[in-house]
Amino acid sequence: MRHWGTRPHGIVISPYRILERKRAGGSLRDAEVRAVVAGAADGSWTDGQLAAFLMAAAIRGLDAEETQSLTLAMLESGEQWDLAADYPTLTDKHSTGGVGDKVSLVLAPLLAACDVPVAMLTGRALGHTGGTADKLEVVPGLDLRLDRARCLDLLEDVGMAIGIATSAIAPADGRLYQLRDQTATVSSLPLITASILSKKLATGAAALVFDVKTGNGAILADKSESKALAELLVETCVSLGRRAGALITDMSQPLGRWVGHAAELKETLECLAGDGPDDLMEVVYALALELGALLQVGLDTIQLDAAISSGLARERFERWAVLQGGDREWLAAPDLSLGKHEYALEAQVGGVLSRVETKTVGRLLGEAAVSSSGPSRQVDPAVALHYGVRLGDRVGAGEDIGRLYLRRADERLADELRRCFVVDEEGISPPLIVERLAAG
Repeated sequence: MRHWGTRPHGIVISPYRILERKRAGGSLRDAEVRAVVAGAADGSWTDGQLAAFLMAAAIRGLDAEETQSLTLAMLESGEQWDLAADYPTLTDKHSTGGVGDKVSLVLAPLLAACDVPVAMLTGRALGHTGGTADKLEVVPGLDLRLDRARCLDLLEDVGMAIGIATSAIAPADGRLYQLRDQTATVSSLPLITASILSKKLATGAAALVFDVKTGNGAILADKSESKALAELLVETCVSLGRRAGALITDMSQPLGRWVGHAAELKETLECLAGDGPDDLMEVVYALALELGALLQVGLDTIQLDAAISSGLARERFERWAVLQGGDREWLAAPDLSLGKHEYALEAQVGGVLSRVETKTVGRLLGEAAVSSSGPSRQVDPAVALHYGVRLGDRVGAGEDIGRLYLRRADERLADELRRCFVVDEEGISPPLIVERLAAG
């Protein structure tokens, strides 16, 4: 068992030596891992040094002790809110990300409407996946900055809080998260685990559920890798005294009918009004029931149905958004107009939709929506894809598989997207819930 103390005062551990050891495939000591995290938090390590560490960790791997050291060092580098002291049944959910994944936007108000409090610290787009925060910020005036006091106020008033943590939560993760996106190290399991849990454990939720995506639109396309991550997340949480469970869900095609920030927010509101697509609602309900089982609160589909049909779930979303600065009048009649340039994405031949290049779809739409990078990045919410056919469905030659909406004309992009939908003689509809990991 390693000692989890801080570095002895005044001892400087050379970044060069740490990088040299990890590059050669050696295991880092706890103090060395903590030196990396401290350097990320206080700025004493440059972006180049941190990028080198991330690449070495991704290629050479981190063992169980290194991963635990990294997770705990990142967690302990910032505030720990311990919200469960006030809300002992507080829940949280995390998705590894996908294309069209707006599950959190539906799940949080649905749980709140069933008197299950939820606090989610969410993030922005990473790689080809869409970010929950980017979608929510389509609401004019919405302020997603959260601290402990504001989070407690929201839980008291509406039973839910969604936001981006202040830099006081896992401060090292802010830099490392951004650099992972820039250095193609997004898919490293230990780095994913440390990044997720350093924030999730900081809030103090009593129960966590993980939606780990698999398939060609997931960060982890291989099912065995997805399962390994799900197991690592659950086992780590349980070992630290939290209740946790995980679902492995399919991401071999976009989730729901829409991809794009404004379009996905529109679809969220439709879900909360009872008009959600079957695949999206299946995942939402499965995660809600998993959390109910973890907390032993007797949550069932009858309660979930009632929360939606009564209008309470949508009312919770709107109240929460107003409390976080969202424009009340806009929320009453949302202006979610899409780009005026519309392109039909037709099947080139008749047959069965057998494959979607989902990762490419997400990447192309993400690139089309972002007009700049870095801290000043601007996201165009009007870029959208309507996905009207599912894998395994039969389509005729010239029939629409989807429609693309852009603010500026771009026939080249439309052509690239058409090639992402493969029609063949045969195809299957994959199961949406691939596997459930036993709750801990």
